Amino acid sequence: MPAIDLNGDLGESYGLWRLGEDAELLPALSSVNLACGFHASDPTTMRAAVVAADGHRLAIGAHPSFPDLRGFGRTPMALPPPVVRDDVLYQLGALHAICRAEGATLRHVKPHGALYHAVAGDADVAAAVAEAVAAFDPGLPLVVPAHAATLGVLEDAGLLLVFEAFLDRGYQPDGRLLPRGRPGAVLEDAGEIVERALSLAVDGVVRAVDGETLELRPDTLCLHGDGLRSARVARAVRDALERAGVQVRPAAGALP
Repeated sequence: MPAIDLNGDLGESYGLWRLGEDAELLPALSSVNLACGFHASDPTTMRAAVVAADGHRLAIGAHPSFPDLRGFGRTPMALPPPVVRDDVLYQLGALHAICRAEGATLRHVKPHGALYHAVAGDADVAAAVAEAVAAFDPGLPLVVPAHAATLGVLEDAGLLLVFEAFLDRGYQPDGRLLPRGRPGAVLEDAGEIVERALSLAVDGVVRAVDGETLELRPDTLCLHGDGLRSARVARAVRDALERAGVQVRPAAGALP
């Protein structure tokens, strides 16, 4: 039976500011990536997110970011690699402390936003993030884009890599995501997103914005928690996958 992980970026509220449909999304997912305070979230939000995710028996991952609350972690930053390393290690430690207090376990790491793209395209940033993850726990899987240009650097670090594709983002012909703000960058049609999920999970391919077919072979599929009608779309995706005989479960190496 084919299997795929269905993940969501959650826990991205901050103080009194609420974002996303976290409670409604959780039943449809198999893993979550929780904000660690640098692009969103706060200690109370992190704790509530951990408790909720663990209650649904989901694989809990850290979602570290550049220090960018105002820009929601989507602002590129040219920080020295040692600073990137320490920032990531700090965020992993924060979420780990809350997981430990609640009897939960940190299962993987997925960088957020601009840091995610930097890990995929900048060898120095990739090495810094890999160093932080390896120092924290060398057995902790790192989630990266399936077409990351820095795979050699990440593989040299000895980390277990989990390859990701996106259900609600447009792809360029070279396998990179279409930058937000451009036409076709964000998918909102539920039928189109479901069709993409089946194509990726069963055949390992996705159609780029120019109509070309890209081979990605992902281990995990991401559906953003702040997307339009995200909970309803996530439920439709999971139902379609299961009807097609695809088992939805955490990626290998991140199994609870």
